Amino acid sequence: MIRRSTVVYIIVLIALVGAYFYLKNRNQTEPDAAATLEPTQEVSYLFTEDSGVPSSIRIEAKTGEVIQLARDAENAWALTQPLEAKADQASSEAAASQITTMRVLDRIPEMDLEVVGLEDPAYTITIGFTGNLTSSKERTINIGVITPSENGYYVQDAANKEVMIVSKSAVDAVLGLLTAPPYLETPTPSPIPATETPIPSRTPVVGTPPSATPTP
Repeated sequence: MIRRSTVVYIIVLIALVGAYFYLKNRNQTEPDAAATLEPTQEVSYLFTEDSGVPSSIRIEAKTGEVIQLARDAENAWALTQPLEAKADQASSEAAASQITTMRVLDRIPEMDLEVVGLEDPAYTITIGFTGNLTSSKERTINIGVITPSENGYYVQDAANKEVMIVSKSAVDAVLGLLTAPPYLETPTPSPIPATETPIPSRTPVVGTPPSATPTP
């Protein structure tokens, strides 16, 4: 006769075996939870690697200010406007790097340009790119107003007229060149030569004797 404790062990063993196969089959038939999640929105940038390497930057403000810098024959940054001068390489390269981080937050198929400040842009940025020694190209973007959420600017590609919202921090970093040009040395105005004041000549009058006190 089988003991009662043995029967209990057999029942527990059968239950464990059944649970094992149940869980195994369930994992094989149920879809992966991660696969059912909605795909993450792909991050896109205003300028991609296909654009090339930034070789020139020109920023024009609606109020008239202009800053332009470009790489010279030795691949070093130099300012060409508002005056020709050597550029601080670290600051210039940092600004060029910011260009490649201009992240597109949203694309707007239809938008009233006047409402978002693109009918008369506050700034126009023209970037020259060099892919290799034999090819170069330029892209121009117009900068409008800041979005209501203040996390981006309304931006329009001057070529295809597409309106986008671009990360505010990256745009501000590039626009900073306009207010703080990366001069290697702070330019100082040339000294104005002092104007000499002519000293009147004292030519003695011929034939006029010196004054004398009459003798009493």
